[in-house]
Amino acid sequence: MNNKTYIPDEFIADVASYIPAHLTIDDFIASCRSGLRRAVRVNTLKMSQQAFEHEAAKLNWQIEPIPWCAQGYWLTRPADEEASLPIGNTAQHLSGCIYVQEASSMLPPMALATSLTPGDRVLDMAAAPGSKTSQLAALMENQGVLVANELSSSRLKTLAANLKRMGVANCALSHFDGQVFGDYMYESFDHILLDAPCSGEGTVRKDPDALKNWSLASNQDIAEVQKTLIHSAFMALKPGGTLVYSTCTLTPLENQQICDHLLNAFPGDVEVISLHDLFPEADRAATEQGYLHVWPQIYDSEGFFIAKFKKTGSVENPQQKTKKGQFPFSPCSRKELQTFETSIRQQFGIASLPGQLMSRDKELWLFPQNMDALAEKIKYSRIGIKVATTHKNGVKLEHEFATCLGHLATNNVFALDPTQAKAYFQGQDIRLDATGPAQGEVILTLCDAPVGLGKWQKGKIKNKLPRDLVLNGQLITWV
Repeated sequence: MNNKTYIPDEFIADVASYIPAHLTIDDFIASCRSGLRRAVRVNTLKMSQQAFEHEAAKLNWQIEPIPWCAQGYWLTRPADEEASLPIGNTAQHLSGCIYVQEASSMLPPMALATSLTPGDRVLDMAAAPGSKTSQLAALMENQGVLVANELSSSRLKTLAANLKRMGVANCALSHFDGQVFGDYMYESFDHILLDAPCSGEGTVRKDPDALKNWSLASNQDIAEVQKTLIHSAFMALKPGGTLVYSTCTLTPLENQQICDHLLNAFPGDVEVISLHDLFPEADRAATEQGYLHVWPQIYDSEGFFIAKFKKTGSVENPQQKTKKGQFPFSPCSRKELQTFETSIRQQFGIASLPGQLMSRDKELWLFPQNMDALAEKIKYSRIGIKVATTHKNGVKLEHEFATCLGHLATNNVFALDPTQAKAYFQGQDIRLDATGPAQGEVILTLCDAPVGLGKWQKGKIKNKLPRDLVLNGQLITWV
């Protein structure tokens, strides 16, 4: 119980006016003051659930499946490990095999997942820090196109770093106010996730000061922004496509009333897809409209709201706009393509890559499949992954070539032990007991997942981890 959690009387009075009859305000306040269970999601782009469960048993991690996400688990680590090693510095996290993600925040991607098909074009309109984006990418199995947008520059950098660590290769990043998508990308997406900026009332169990700046006036101001965003999302959605709207707040001002705004704005062209049977016992949080209003005491989680809609008809948008400026990428020349493919085939046994290889100056980028129809509609911060840079003697492979595509390699792969992995993430070369068995570059793995590149040298592997990713402090092992 955290008695320092700030819960203003005005907030309690407001909640009391709309809390469902079968729930009590006392239970709500008690839940808000109680600690939040740690939850993690297995990143199936890098590790299977079976392998994670095996690893957890070896480490004496206590895990409990999260009912609405097959890849999600509540996790308790031994006390000595918890005290000496942050979970972000464990091998499982550093390798991108797990993502620390609050359990209820796994719900919006799962609501969208029931409609996904291979090759879909999907938009995550407010994506940072990347928990739901990487979850969507895994659910899409790195196929199709996932456009991840973030307005904040600093949060965009965090998003990009997380996607590289998690091995996401089918993503294009953009840096806009989400209001632009309805005009510039009119009816372009098969599915859209709008995890809208909100007042964050549901996050108080994680952040005791989450309600420090709470006010009804602020809720109302945020709701106006949410209305413009959901309108833009609906315009960007193809007829027949689905839209999931979610928030980590509780007030109907930012939840049910935003859904009402959408339904009233487009009568006859939108319908609610009920989520009452999304998972066993989902009906405990379901509203009469078919939304999920997750109160913290229902599943012992953060508060959340999730709604799903289907666009049943095309809606005219007279405000459509076209991006100005020349697209800076072009398909690779035959020579560039041959040089790159020969290099990765000889070094790693990789015969082909999913997607399209594109060139910008001397950079080689691997665009996701089905990107062609979206590529020139807006300006992107990045599309796909940067796999290499060309030079007069061949190509220099990039870090994310390894993190996102290293699983395709059949040779020149080296599995790090905990001591070697600690050295690698601290920017040190990896000492070997004998001379390396090969020459050139090598893909390094941890927990059987690719984490980066090295270069074979006598008695060691030269560290090629980008300097901005070097970590300090206790890693992987503990006392």
